[in-house]
Amino acid sequence: MEFHGLVLLFCYAWYLFYMGICSAQLQSSQTQVLLQLQKHLEYPTQLEIWKDHKSELCFMSSTQVKITCKDNFVTELSIVGDKPKNGRDFDGFAIPNQTLSQSFSMDSFVATLARLTSLKVLHLVSLGIWGPFPNTIHRLFSLEYLNLNSNFLYGSIPPKISTMVNLKTLMLGDNFFNGTIPNLFNSSNILSVLNLKNNKLKGPFPFSILSITTLTIIDMSRNQISGNLQDFTGLSILEQLDLRENELDSDLPDMPKELKMLFLNRNSFSGQIPQHYGQLNKLEQLDISFNALTGTTPSQLFSLPNISYLNLGSNMLSGTLQNDIKCGHNLRFVDISNNRFVGDFPSSLINVSENRVVKSDGNCLSGSLKHQHAVSYCTKTKSHQVGFFVGVIVGILVIIVLLGLCIVVTCKRYYSKGISEQHLLHKSVQDSFSTGFSSELIANARYVSEASKLGREDLPPCRSYSFEELKEATNNFDNSTFLGENIYGKLYRGKLESGIAVVIRCIPLSKKYSIRNFKLRLDLLAKLRHAHLVSLLGHCIDGILGERIDSKVFLIYECVSNGSFQTYLSGDSCGKIFNWPERLSVLISVAKAVHFLHTGMIPGFFKNRLKTNNILLNENWMPKLSDYGLSIISEETDASGVKEESPNSWQMKKLEDDIYSFGFILLEALVGPSMSAKKEATVLNAMASFNSQDDWKQIVEPVVQATCCKESLSIVVSITNKCISTESWSRPSIEDVLWNLQYASQVQRTADGDHRI
Repeated sequence: MEFHGLVLLFCYAWYLFYMGICSAQLQSSQTQVLLQLQKHLEYPTQLEIWKDHKSELCFMSSTQVKITCKDNFVTELSIVGDKPKNGRDFDGFAIPNQTLSQSFSMDSFVATLARLTSLKVLHLVSLGIWGPFPNTIHRLFSLEYLNLNSNFLYGSIPPKISTMVNLKTLMLGDNFFNGTIPNLFNSSNILSVLNLKNNKLKGPFPFSILSITTLTIIDMSRNQISGNLQDFTGLSILEQLDLRENELDSDLPDMPKELKMLFLNRNSFSGQIPQHYGQLNKLEQLDISFNALTGTTPSQLFSLPNISYLNLGSNMLSGTLQNDIKCGHNLRFVDISNNRFVGDFPSSLINVSENRVVKSDGNCLSGSLKHQHAVSYCTKTKSHQVGFFVGVIVGILVIIVLLGLCIVVTCKRYYSKGISEQHLLHKSVQDSFSTGFSSELIANARYVSEASKLGREDLPPCRSYSFEELKEATNNFDNSTFLGENIYGKLYRGKLESGIAVVIRCIPLSKKYSIRNFKLRLDLLAKLRHAHLVSLLGHCIDGILGERIDSKVFLIYECVSNGSFQTYLSGDSCGKIFNWPERLSVLISVAKAVHFLHTGMIPGFFKNRLKTNNILLNENWMPKLSDYGLSIISEETDASGVKEESPNSWQMKKLEDDIYSFGFILLEALVGPSMSAKKEATVLNAMASFNSQDDWKQIVEPVVQATCCKESLSIVVSITNKCISTESWSRPSIEDVLWNLQYASQVQRTADGDHRI
């Protein structure tokens, strides 16, 4: 009987062990993201344990690295580095041996992190991470614990962080944030710990924090926070508040009864110590030294049952201390030095048997105490100083009046100039689409959405059209308006009643969408407005979804009439052929469009059938990507994809990945459209020869050879190889692709006057 019991116990233990292994087994995509993060962090020594154990990352841990997995997904990523942080002289640029290198991109790093969709705990400390903290951090919507202490992050704390409703711990201490703290928190936040210590944060204390009733710890010490504080009693479970070494200048605020530690030292607080501080029975440590507090001291502070540390030093507290004052049993440190206390020093404070440290220098106390002032020093009136302060106030008022007059004169002088600059502002913003967004603008989905609307005032907003309006626009879908057909349906040319030329795509639909679900999908497409996307102007649903087999949807797009990118790549073309700088310009624009599709909203659009003949050019030669995002409303089949698309459709069928597809756009820009007619083996062989410095001239288009510099070409060849890698985990992010293309363009511009290859 005992033997059978042991067997059953062994089987049960084995079952639990086996299930634990299965539950911790990572999906390959999650492993690829971790390896990409390792690359972003420039292969820190702490992650060397991952080497040769890529399939066992959930089981590889140390004192500095921990990964927790559940249901094949990463739920916790903890890495503690050893990057030193010497001094406070960081100026926003990479520092050798302290930060990651100049090529590190915080935008790309966060975009990669966002692919860990089940991540709940993120702990990245002392890794030399540097740069502005992007607003896209809110895409880690499952995050409960975020700790980026002791890095080199700067700029403002992103407002979107307040929308992370699952976040319980936020720790951004020991960085270089220098903006204001967003005042966007509300009662829906469930933060328990908020640590922003040792930064350069400015402005007022964000009072929206007082609505987060779940807070237990607030640490904003060693910043430049100024202004007033309000009542904290609403934070009923707050245990620790640390606002030391700031520039706060109000009276001391009321505090909740559960408070255990309060540090308000080295500010400019004034007024008296609130009497109710003597009733905070759970208080263990209180430091309000180095302020401008006045009045008498509540004697109950010394007798609080849990108080162990009490520092009232370097204020202007006055009056006498009660001789029969009682001290709490846990009180081990008292500092009342450099105040205005008079009278006898309470003997209970210097009870030797209690092993207590007491500092009392700089007062006017009597007895045998050393380093005390005369009583007159602490009791003299301040009336003789009134004249001095009045003089100072009058002087300040005079200076303010003079400054006001100077401002008025300056405004009048430059008013007309300011008006002219206002007229030029809109044009300069539009021009930025041609020259490119800043990296901060690109990485921020909300700002990309807003910025992409600029320069689109020539197009009407997206709306619903009737079928009769479309028949009128296309002359009842006359054959002369038919442009062609692909897997997404037929294309027609038309003109709206307003005179705007449009292209109308007719897509057949299956029964898999409800009318409500389908309209939500159309709304998503309608929001995709970007300078380098062919804009969706409207839609029309013909028939009732789910009731008719032949239900169709018509999508109305702006007309982009100057041909496709592919047309201008071939040396055999009878028209204009793009040179290397022009090709780079188009590639950069398309990369921006793809980046917007991936990051402009949640969820992103990742299946966009990227091809050179889907890149159109308008009358101003601005490239615009077409056929994007249609996979969310259509039901394409593999057969149609292989039959009707160009011969390089094998790549789409094999790996449905935008980066992989974009790699073939890069390849076509290098070698010409004829390469797209080659088979897979030929393509891979051609790419292999790109690695040979002697053979590249046999492959690259003659126009490219004649107009490029070798360094610029090498950068694009390198990123192309990475994009079309057969190992998806090794492919770069779209941010990396965009950065490399912009760098190649910059190198090319620099070499414009130099010798061409």
